[in-house]
Amino acid sequence: MDRAQPQARLQPMDVTSLKAVLSEWRRHLLPSRFEKAQQATPHSIQIGLRSLEGIHWLELSWQAEAARVHSVAAPPRLGDGSTLAQQLQHGLGGLALVELRQPGWERVVELQFAQRPGEAIQRSLVVELMGRHSNLLLLDADRQVVALARQVKPQQSRLRPIGTGDPYQPPPPLTGEPPQSGETMASWQGRLSLLPLPLGKALASAYQGMSPALIQQLLPADWQDLAVEELTASQWQQLWERWQCWLGCVEAEGFAWQQNGGGYRCWPALKSPEKAPLAINQAMAAYYGNHLDQQRLAQRRHQLGQTLQRAAEREAREAQAQQALLEAVPESDTMQQQADALLCLPQPSREQVADAQALYKRARKLRRSVAAITPRLELHHQRLAALENSLTFLDQASTIPEIEGLEQELQGLLGSGSKQAKALPSRRDRKLGEPAQPEPLQVQSLGGLAVQVGRNHRQNEWISFKQARRGDLWFHAQELPGSHVVLKASEGMASDEDLQTAADLAAHFSRGRGNSRV
Repeated sequence: MDRAQPQARLQPMDVTSLKAVLSEWRRHLLPSRFEKAQQATPHSIQIGLRSLEGIHWLELSWQAEAARVHSVAAPPRLGDGSTLAQQLQHGLGGLALVELRQPGWERVVELQFAQRPGEAIQRSLVVELMGRHSNLLLLDADRQVVALARQVKPQQSRLRPIGTGDPYQPPPPLTGEPPQSGETMASWQGRLSLLPLPLGKALASAYQGMSPALIQQLLPADWQDLAVEELTASQWQQLWERWQCWLGCVEAEGFAWQQNGGGYRCWPALKSPEKAPLAINQAMAAYYGNHLDQQRLAQRRHQLGQTLQRAAEREAREAQAQQALLEAVPESDTMQQQADALLCLPQPSREQVADAQALYKRARKLRRSVAAITPRLELHHQRLAALENSLTFLDQASTIPEIEGLEQELQGLLGSGSKQAKALPSRRDRKLGEPAQPEPLQVQSLGGLAVQVGRNHRQNEWISFKQARRGDLWFHAQELPGSHVVLKASEGMASDEDLQTAADLAAHFSRGRGNSRV
């Protein structure tokens, strides 16, 4: 079976990228009228704000490994939603976003709302991006907590417990000095040289806002563990220039998105005209969206794989039990011979007659059971083959909709009331009514003929029995679970290259795709 490649580690949102996001927000969202709040996931809220440019959607997430804030494309409407979304809808309704505050080098942003610009602040939405301590809080005009994403009880934090009705307390102050452009190189170098640490750790200890990602961007790869006392004068100068470039970009808000290996960076500013509005926000949404989609895909694949494996093991056990019953049928002849022998005795006793009758009864029951066992055994074999096919389709699934299609098929295969089917995740957004038309993979051969590839049971059946026409050619890997492939030879004469293409696809989308010969 194919296994997904290990995914690059997700880069947390640091204070530099937060400042870049807020820089774009200030230009496009101030002021803007609150319209809608909805909870898309258990750890994120989406809010809609209408400005003169139109409606903008923001995603505010307190997910531990991906705490973030950025704009997103217009999401599907989710209705009334969660209690938190309803509290935000009630608390922010009719208000306008008039101010964005991000104190110093804290990974905290405060969205302040009032009736209109220039009037007193009535509500504040605070997002704290601090790893596993991340949170979202709605404050009233007196800065008391009206609603929050997660309660922090005294046993969880002695320093900062917080709940509904409590006065808001900011996070504990950061250690180190805030970076300032007015600091001289001698002062900056002296501050770093005071700490007998590797250069990366010295930066993180001496100054605020130094995330691991930013330190990697500031330091060449082979400088990470270099002790500060080992730096030469030219290395100090090089590092100082990078420091000034980063700090200048932050203070001048000259941000620009750059892909950086498996992560990203929001500086230095590119000497180029302004691109699309909210460009950094869009890039941030794509970066986190892609990573989180891959995580969800891996989780759904793992969960469905376990369910399929348990169902296959259960079918195999039941098939083995039915096979054992079937193999016991020939014993009926022996039982009948034993009964005949008992009744052929010169003077069989009452007990011997009863034993003979019992043997006859068991022999007749075994013979009758063949008619019931055979179809049951065939049904278990069919289900087992279907589950093996589903495992193959699951290994090759690359999107969440493909996995959801397999989950729907499994509901029908196992029965909605079965234990395995109940373990499948429910889909709140599943629409009632007729199922959508299957959308199999379709490619074009070298000769211009369409080739259809089924990616699940329903698509296999659809292309083979409902879409196939006289003259179409059907392909499948021999004695291996996998996809049906139909070459639409009814549309034109198929060449050897067309046949080879269809055969290659059938081999590729089968359990034997890694074999040297299929």
